[in-house]
Amino acid sequence: MQPNNITFYQRFEADILAGRKTITIRDKSESHFKAGDILRVGRFEDNQYFCTIEVLSVSPIILDELTEQHAAQENMGLEELKEVIQRIYPNDIRFYIIKFHLI
Repeated sequence: MQPNNITFYQRFEADILAGRKTITIRDKSESHFKAGDILRVGRFEDNQYFCTIEVLSVSPIILDELTEQHAAQENMGLEELKEVIQRIYPNDIRFYIIKFHLI
């Protein structure tokens, strides 16, 4: 069985599968992906594979530059998005937006 290349919290699975979540914001450790990469996606909690995505772009951003558009692409409000990111990455302000679509 192939390993997963990237994981998402289980609460995002339905949004990804429905095409409502089209970006993910990650720290430097996951900034190596590039446009055209085909990634197997697993759930963070149990690493269970649930879909395959294609990376469309990867671009750097700082927390204060996030906009309502980014939040919409994450299928949440801007304040909620910032809170989620700060919970996951409490000591970071520099991130990478990975834009993707379901294959």
